[in-house]
Amino acid sequence: MARRAKSVAKIDSTYMRQYDAQVERQKKKKKRLFRRLMLFSLVVVVVIGGLTAYHVKQRTLHAEKQEQYEKLEREMTSLKEDEKDLQEEIRLLQDEDYVLEIARTNYFFSNEGEIIFELPEEEPSY
Repeated sequence: MARRAKSVAKIDSTYMRQYDAQVERQKKKKKRLFRRLMLFSLVVVVVIGGLTAYHVKQRTLHAEKQEQYEKLEREMTSLKEDEKDLQEEIRLLQDEDYVLEIARTNYFFSNEGEIIFELPEEEPSY
């Protein structure tokens, strides 16, 4: 069964021309609306993509800065402990008895009448 060509003729009247013009305007209106919606959708997608990329970049930067901050905090804690130890050493070095004790143990200074024997630090042979 082959399709038959349309055998209905159009009526050429002002009403039909107006109707055809109206249908054509509606088609154009729909086409413009579709184009506007596509453009708007494209703009929204680009904006959301840009914001997402910016957000990811900022999160990465924040994570790096947070890691750097924690590292510096640990370093500062270590330096404060070192400072505390050094302050204690300064306080002790101002004591004459402590300085004399260091000189006796490290540099083999002796009191009057004292004899110092240096023993070798070897393991016994037995």
